[in-house]
Amino acid sequence: MTTPDAAARLGHLLRDLAPQVLGAVTRRHGDFADAEDAVQDALISAAKQWPASGVPDNPRGWLYQVALRRLIDQARSDGSRRERELTVAREFSDSVAPAPTMPDAHSADGDDTLLLLFMCCHPSLTPASAIALTLRAVGGLTTREIASAFLVPEATMAQRISRAKQQIKASAIPFAEPGAADRASRTQSVLRILYLIFNEGYASSEGADFVRTDLSNEAIRLVRALYAVSADDAEVGGLLALMLLTDARRAARTGPSGELIPLDEQDRSLWDQSRVAEGVTLISALLAKGMVGPYQVQAAIAAIHDEARTVDETDWPQILAFYILLERMSDNPMVSLNRAIAAAMVHGPEAGLVQLDALAEDSRIMTHYRLDAARAHLNERAGDFHRAAAHFRAAADRTASLPERNYLLAKVARLSTLAKEQLQ
Repeated sequence: MTTPDAAARLGHLLRDLAPQVLGAVTRRHGDFADAEDAVQDALISAAKQWPASGVPDNPRGWLYQVALRRLIDQARSDGSRRERELTVAREFSDSVAPAPTMPDAHSADGDDTLLLLFMCCHPSLTPASAIALTLRAVGGLTTREIASAFLVPEATMAQRISRAKQQIKASAIPFAEPGAADRASRTQSVLRILYLIFNEGYASSEGADFVRTDLSNEAIRLVRALYAVSADDAEVGGLLALMLLTDARRAARTGPSGELIPLDEQDRSLWDQSRVAEGVTLISALLAKGMVGPYQVQAAIAAIHDEARTVDETDWPQILAFYILLERMSDNPMVSLNRAIAAAMVHGPEAGLVQLDALAEDSRIMTHYRLDAARAHLNERAGDFHRAAAHFRAAADRTASLPERNYLLAKVARLSTLAKEQLQ
C-alpha cells in the first residue's frame, strides 16, 4: 500500500519530469497537442504502475518511450493518417532507448524544459496565449491558477489555452526549436512565464499550501540556465536577482503550522543571507550599466527590503520612487496597488487610500482580494478598525488560498474586537 509520503514524492517526480519529457517528445514529433496527450497518458501509466513495480532506473526515458508508443498506437488506429503512421513508425522503434538530451548549450541540466519554454512561445500566438499555454505545459499550473495570475475568469483562460493549441496546429510554422533570432524575440515571453511560475510557487493562489517550493525552485533553476547563455540580457539577470531576493525570505513567511506571516512581522534572522548577497550583488552590477527594465526595478525594490535590518529602517521614499518608475513601464494594476501602499508608508494611509480608490474602477482588479486586503491594511493604519475589518472579511471571501483566508479572518476577529472597544 502506497503511503501518503510516497504518493507525494511520486507526484513531485512526475511533475518535474512532465515538461522535460514533453519537450523531448514534441521536438521529435512536431505536433504539440498530440505530444501533450501522449505524455499525459504516459504520466497516468506511471502513476498506476510505479507504486507497485517501483520507479525505473531511467524514469524520464521510461516516460519518453511510453509516450512515443502512444503516438505510434494513435497513428495505427487512424486509417486516414496511414502515411503519418509509417513516418512515425520508421522514426521510433518499440525498443527502449535513453531519452534524448539537448544537443546544444541551451540545454537546462540535460533536459528539454528550457527549450520547451521557447517552443511554446510560438510566433503564431499572441504573447498572452503563449504564456498561458506554457504555464500549463511547463509550469504544471491549473487553468484556475493561470486565470488568477492573468486576472481573468477561469472559463476565459480555458478557451485561450484551447485556441492556442488550435492556432499552432493550423499554422504552417513548425513547433520546433527556434533559431537564434527567433529565440531572442521570444525571450520576453519566456521571462514572463518564469516570473509567473515563481510567483505561484512563492504564494500559491489556491489550496491548503501557501508555498509551493517545487515551482519556485524550478523557476529559479530555469532562469539560472537562461542567464548562463544570455548574460548580456540585463532583464534576464534582473529576473534572477528578483527571484533570489524574494525567495530569500521563504523560511520566515510561514509559521510552524503553515500560517502566513506578513513582511512586517517576519523574523529577518531567518532570511537566507547567501541569496540576499547574491541578489544584491547581481542587481547592483546590472543597474550600474544604466539600461533598466521592469524586472531590474522590481529586484531593486526587493533589495531595499532585504537590506533593511528592521521594518522601520526600510527606505520607503526610494521604494515609492521605484514603483512610480515601474508604473510608467507597465500597465499593471498590481503595480499601482503596490505604489499606493508605498505612498501610504511615505505620506500617510489617507494618501494611499485615495490612490486605491482610483483602482476601484479598473475591471482587472476591482473584485480581486488584494485590493480589499490593501484597503484593509491602510484603514487599520489609519485607526479605522471597523472599516478595516469589513475589507479584510471581503478579501477573505474572495481568496482561494486557505492560509491567506485564515490570516485574513484572524485579522477580522482582532480588528472587530478593537472596533467594539472604540465605540465604548
